[in-house]
Amino acid sequence: GLLALRPLSAAAAQPPVAGAYPTKPVRLVVPLTAGGPTDILARIIAHPLSERLGQQVVVDNRPGAGGNIGADMVAKAAPDGYTLFMGTSGPLSINVSLYGKLPYDPIRDFVPIILAASAPFVVIVNPSLPAKTVKDLIALAKAKPGSLNYGSAGTGSVSHFSSEQFKPLAGVDVVHVPCKGAGPYLIDLVGGRLQMAFENLPTVWPHARSGKLRMLAVGTKTRSALVPEMSTVAEAGVPGYESSTAFGVLAPARTPAAAITRLNRELVTILHSPDIKEKMKAEGVEAVGGTPQEYAAHLKAELASYARVVKAAGIKAD
Repeated sequence: GLLALRPLSAAAAQPPVAGAYPTKPVRLVVPLTAGGPTDILARIIAHPLSERLGQQVVVDNRPGAGGNIGADMVAKAAPDGYTLFMGTSGPLSINVSLYGKLPYDPIRDFVPIILAASAPFVVIVNPSLPAKTVKDLIALAKAKPGSLNYGSAGTGSVSHFSSEQFKPLAGVDVVHVPCKGAGPYLIDLVGGRLQMAFENLPTVWPHARSGKLRMLAVGTKTRSALVPEMSTVAEAGVPGYESSTAFGVLAPARTPAAAITRLNRELVTILHSPDIKEKMKAEGVEAVGGTPQEYAAHLKAELASYARVVKAAGIKAD
């Protein structure tokens, strides 16, 4: 009778079962322009993720304000698993310290899914500079304080931070020349108008391979599998130095746990596939993987570390 019908109507009022996710295309928002490392990485994982989810994963570039525009858009999107964020250090770790007031909170407004990949920062110089090692570079900088210029993708960019972190540890005075993005300053570096920079490997890889720029060391804590022959900055005589870029996938806070679990599971499988690892390696990026909790811990540590650099160097947003 009537009692038997009750559970059915109650069940009908429940949201659809987790197993049904996803039932429509998923949007992966990249807060930076097309063609850069974050965008390339998003496209490398979007295709296999589409296949595994059985729904199209669409990469949506929303650049502007150092990644804040795209981040804010995802933070305010419906927490239903259909809008994801391809996160990187700028909007998730640096900009809080840099801009003071953001329209979103990188910890409160997002739920981490996975730390997808990381890329080492590398010390690069124009080949005309008589420095073959980090020690040579420090000696040159100390011989004539303020005579060497380093380029960055702009005030508050990771390339700016990586250099500012190096200066006190190496005891050198080098002059910052902020440019509008990595493209413009690399042209100046290749052209010899700038002498040195700290930049992530995917960005400088083509120039280093062609011999237009010389890489001296990697900024990671341990040697990178991407360039195993290259010493770390710490090994090269600057203990305590560490700089790399992390790329992760996140969703708006309150996204159902079932969707997060499914996405993490599929992405772990993708990131462990030899084909994807190779594709990433060709771009100068190392596949990572892991749990949402591990990525959450990484984000908290990164936030604290950038806050220290901002304070010590007195960096202000333009």
